[in-house]
Amino acid sequence: MGGTNVWDAEWEVNEEQARTLIGRQFPQLSSKQVKRLGWGWDNTVFLIGDEYVFRFPRRTIAVGSIRMEGKLLPQLEAYMTIPYPKPLLYGEASDEYPAPFLGYAYVPGDFPIGLTEERRALSAETLAKFLRRLHEFPVQAALKCGVQQDHRNLTDIASRKVKLKGFLSKLVEHLSSEESGVIEAYISRLQKDRVEAVNALLHGDLHFKNMLVNENGIVSGIIDWGDLSVGHPACDLSVAYSFLPPYARGVFFETYGGADEETKLLARLIAVYIPILILMQAVDDGNEAIAAEAKSNIMRALSD
Repeated sequence: MGGTNVWDAEWEVNEEQARTLIGRQFPQLSSKQVKRLGWGWDNTVFLIGDEYVFRFPRRTIAVGSIRMEGKLLPQLEAYMTIPYPKPLLYGEASDEYPAPFLGYAYVPGDFPIGLTEERRALSAETLAKFLRRLHEFPVQAALKCGVQQDHRNLTDIASRKVKLKGFLSKLVEHLSSEESGVIEAYISRLQKDRVEAVNALLHGDLHFKNMLVNENGIVSGIIDWGDLSVGHPACDLSVAYSFLPPYARGVFFETYGGADEETKLLARLIAVYIPILILMQAVDDGNEAIAAEAKSNIMRALSD
C-alpha cells in the first residue's frame, strides 16, 4: 500500500472507522462526536467529544511506540509539571484494525505559531522546570517499559552535519539567500564531530507542533510522546534555542540546573535540525504557516 513518500501510511483510518472501532470497545463513548485532529508520520489522531484524544498507528513501526507509551506515560505523572496526554483507554487490535490504539485525556491549547519573542520568553522557567523533572525520571525504569536507547545517534554530530547539508540542497529555492547563508555559515563553523554520551529520559521530539500554549502564549501542554527514548538531554534542551529568544536562555539553563558547553552545542544543532525536517514536510504539504514557523525557529536558534 505504501506510496512514494516516507510518511505515507500503511493503514489509513477515517472518522467513520474510528467511530466504529472506538464504539465497539468503549461503548460509553459511542454517542460522542468524532473529529479527526490531524496526523503525523506515525499516527492518526481523533478528538472524541471534548475529553479524549485517540491515536491510531498508521504504520507497523508505530505499534511498539503506542505499547511503550501505554506503559510508561502513566508512570510519569508524578514528574509532570505541565499537562500531558495521560493514557486512559487501551484499545486492542482486532480483525478490522490490526494494531492496538490508545485513548488519552485531551489537553487543550493552541500551537505556538507566530508568537512574539516577549511571549516566548514568558515560558523560559516553565519549560526548564518541566525538563529538569522529566530528565530526573529513573532511566532503568524507562528501559524496562521498552524505551529505545539512543536509536538516533544523537551525539554523532559529524553524520548530522552531512544530513543537514543534503537537506539544505533540497530546500534551496524555499529559503532566502540570507537564511541559506546563515545556516551554511553555522554548519561550516561546527567543528566538533561528536559529544560524550549522557543518558536521560527524553520527550525526544520537542518542537512547536508538539507544544501547546494558553491564551497568554505560555506553554500549557506537551503532546505527542511517541519519541520517548533514552539519550542525550540536549535533544530536549534544543527548545532553549528553537523556542526561546536569546535573552531568555540564561534563566532557562539556570532553572534547569546548568548545562555544559557540549550540551549547548548539541542542543543548538538539534534546534536547527528538527525545524529543517518540519520545513521539508511543510514544503511537501504546501503548508505555508508551518513552513514560516519552522524557518523562524531555525533563525532564532542561530541567533545569540
